[in-house]
Amino acid sequence: MKTNLKPLILSAAFVGAVTMFAAGCDKPSENMSTPPPNITVGTEIDDTVVTTNVKSALLADPDVKSFDVQVETRKGEVQLSGFVDSQAQVDRATAVVQGVTGVKSIDNKLNLKGATTTVGNKVDDGIVTARVKAALLADTIVKSLDISVVTRKGEVQLSGFVDNQIQMDRAVHVARGIENVSSVSNEMSLKK
Repeated sequence: MKTNLKPLILSAAFVGAVTMFAAGCDKPSENMSTPPPNITVGTEIDDTVVTTNVKSALLADPDVKSFDVQVETRKGEVQLSGFVDSQAQVDRATAVVQGVTGVKSIDNKLNLKGATTTVGNKVDDGIVTARVKAALLADTIVKSLDISVVTRKGEVQLSGFVDNQIQMDRAVHVARGIENVSSVSNEMSLKK
């Protein structure tokens, strides 16, 4: 039985070319500041596992599961953001996260909620959040997939990890330009 290797070789060459092209598309533009140190695929997978384990631990804890907490992880540093009702909830969320394997440090950027939220506020805040996310996604400087957006009564909280100060400043600028945004809280961190 004779096998024709030509289609297999062409397929492998095509996959290689697409991979090289995609890798080149992810490079920062020349006018940006120096990019952060590279992160390996293994570290990326480890961070994803840590994020998943942290979210699971928060959901499993009866005192924490109802919180609106965003979780981002980079090289074992877990960033918590969002809005909670009390300092006790902030402390409990931190305690739960400290118990998760793979967590090297915690950057707690949880904020306390103000007055009571109504259903109308929640709907309006959901619309504002969606508009901010869409604007960040459409912006060529900001990598919105690395930025979490939470809105409470028109106050937008941006958190997550960005490559450089330019992206951070641009994200805040874009969010401030969205209709019904009363203020923007910058809780983002630079990638290390």
